[in-house]
Amino acid sequence: MFGLGPTELFIIAIIVLLIFGAKRLPEIGKGLGGAIREFKKVKKELSSDDSEKVKPTTTSEPTNQNNPVAKVEEKVKDKVLEQVPGVKKVMDAKKKVDKVKEIVK
Repeated sequence: MFGLGPTELFIIAIIVLLIFGAKRLPEIGKGLGGAIREFKKVKKELSSDDSEKVKPTTTSEPTNQNNPVAKVEEKVKDKVLEQVPGVKKVMDAKKKVDKVKEIVK
């Protein structure tokens, strides 16, 4: 596994345990697992969207493909905010800081 032996993995695990603590590890793992799951889901959606683009459409409705990258980024951002602990607080703090900067200008 990436050229790491069991000793190195054990040392890394001990360091992570010391940094985050035993109570936060399951919470962090759950959040990261959910984020990875969402990345895979978005990847599947993109690949299915790409295959639909190749097929000719017979409907006269315009497709909403203004900026698919921005759409994906928005979905991923929303899922990360939901699942990774602490990210929502950081994003809220960032918005407040941006408002203060705007007022100070």
